[in-house]
Amino acid sequence: MNYERAKKLKHDEFKRLCGVTPQTFSQMVKLVENQEKLKKKTGRPSKLSLENQVLMTLEYLREYRTYWEHPTFAVSKNA
Repeated sequence: MNYERAKKLKHDEFKRLCGVTPQTFSQMVKLVENQEKLKKKTGRPSKLSLENQVLMTLEYLREYRTYWEHPTFAVSKNA
């Protein structure tokens, strides 16, 4: 889901999607914007807006499950 669709969600649905409230999301985007201004511009510009980059990162972190969280599996972290 992209940010244009996500910002139309209800407050609770937005939080369920990415784990933060819309207000916190806006603050996070502002922080990323400030850091982007300080960055030396090299390489190709991103095709994704900063809002979409932050949303994608939050969705990934919300959905990503590590083996540490699943101790029932006998899997080495080196595997």
